[in-house]
Amino acid sequence: MDTPAPPPGPYDLLGVGIGPFNLSLAALAEPVPGLRTLFCDRRPEFRWHPGMLVDGARMQVPFLADLVSLVDPTNPWSFLNHLREQDRLFPFYFTERFQLTRREYDHYCRWAAERLANCRFGTEVTALHWAGDRYRAELRETATGRTRTVEARHLVLGVGTRPTRPAAFAALDGHPRAFHSADYLDRRADLAGARDITVVGSGQSGAEVFLDLLRRHDGDGVRLRWLTRTRALAPMEYSKLGLEHFTPDYTRYFHGLPEAVRDTLVDAQWQLHKAASAETLAEIHDHLYERTVGRPIDSAPVEITPGTAVTDARPGPCGGLELRCEHTDSGTGHVLRTDAVVLATGYRAARPAALEPLAGLIDWDGAGRYRVDLDHRVATRPEVTGGLYVQNGELHTHGVGTPDLGLGAHRAAVILNAVTGRTVHRLPTRTAWTGFAPPAAVPSAEAPSAAVPSAEAPTPSVADLPRPQEPTRAATAGR
Repeated sequence: MDTPAPPPGPYDLLGVGIGPFNLSLAALAEPVPGLRTLFCDRRPEFRWHPGMLVDGARMQVPFLADLVSLVDPTNPWSFLNHLREQDRLFPFYFTERFQLTRREYDHYCRWAAERLANCRFGTEVTALHWAGDRYRAELRETATGRTRTVEARHLVLGVGTRPTRPAAFAALDGHPRAFHSADYLDRRADLAGARDITVVGSGQSGAEVFLDLLRRHDGDGVRLRWLTRTRALAPMEYSKLGLEHFTPDYTRYFHGLPEAVRDTLVDAQWQLHKAASAETLAEIHDHLYERTVGRPIDSAPVEITPGTAVTDARPGPCGGLELRCEHTDSGTGHVLRTDAVVLATGYRAARPAALEPLAGLIDWDGAGRYRVDLDHRVATRPEVTGGLYVQNGELHTHGVGTPDLGLGAHRAAVILNAVTGRTVHRLPTRTAWTGFAPPAAVPSAEAPSAAVPSAEAPTPSVADLPRPQEPTRAATAGR
């Protein structure tokens, strides 16, 4: 959207990056009277995982996990209002599908991004500084190279995550037939002529890529292989009570746990946020079953091998690629030769380069990650009085709901309430039937009246933890 250059600041809030989460914040902030916000993205337009907009691929969350509805269903940027504006409400009603296709979700977000006056694309934030009582941001227009400076009282980072390539594949960096699933649609043509294709990774992206390849190579003799490090192709946890891990209640509980416990939990809960949907796994099985009609089950050149880790990968001595693998249970190693590899190996939060001038003012944890309070505010040195907030960079402090679109609007409202210092959006205090914390200890009638100091403080109950809409501050450096 070609809008006039923003007037000089100070803005109340400057957003760096415009993915779904900062777009949600922009949509919820726009109607707030007197609030001046600006959101910038270096890309020329909104794009949401364009390499994975595979035909038929569906979201793993219901359509109510749009930009605003779970906080303010009357907001004009809701998905239902998007349908209304396009005269598509009745067709959507008759589809009777709760989950949108990825393509439709991307189209909806683009609709909002092109119309929100506080969103500017083609504008890169190149550096961020603290200027005594506010932030100073250096901006560059990517099309013209022109630069300017704006000021803001608060910042929110919404730069998203970056594709992860395991260290075992370092020798294949830049290889035309070894690429991440994030680039799948853009690079799919590079697989032309390959007679043996391997997909690595057991999550939703891996399942969708493998299913797409099955459909495209039915009966042409191309060998398709799916390797996963996990011991089983277990489906995403999608029971109704299991989904309560994606509620603000669980976020509060998780945030109150010790750091070491949080780190262990995130890895242990892979089936909540890293597995493939049961529906996609069923489609893969159905497709393979149809291939066996009139043919032996092993006649199709397809291999699905869980519990197999790739320990090294490099160009093969006679062409193609060579993967050294290890079977997790037996420890047996073998060499696998293939023509191409698609790495569905996930994403990881990364520090934006523009943040480097502020790096010395941020209170990093021992692993070099943000320390983030319940309001999603990053801990900084005391002299930084403006809030620095983060979206989808706090998995280690807020748990498996961090990248989930279903919590996006709630997190945006929490940040908006904190930035304004008032309740712009009323948020519920209880959102789950499950009580994640143990009940508060009740003193025994026989216990002595004087409390005995304990070497360990008990884990606080959910009721004892501050609510996200209450003003909280991250601990400052040196705590």
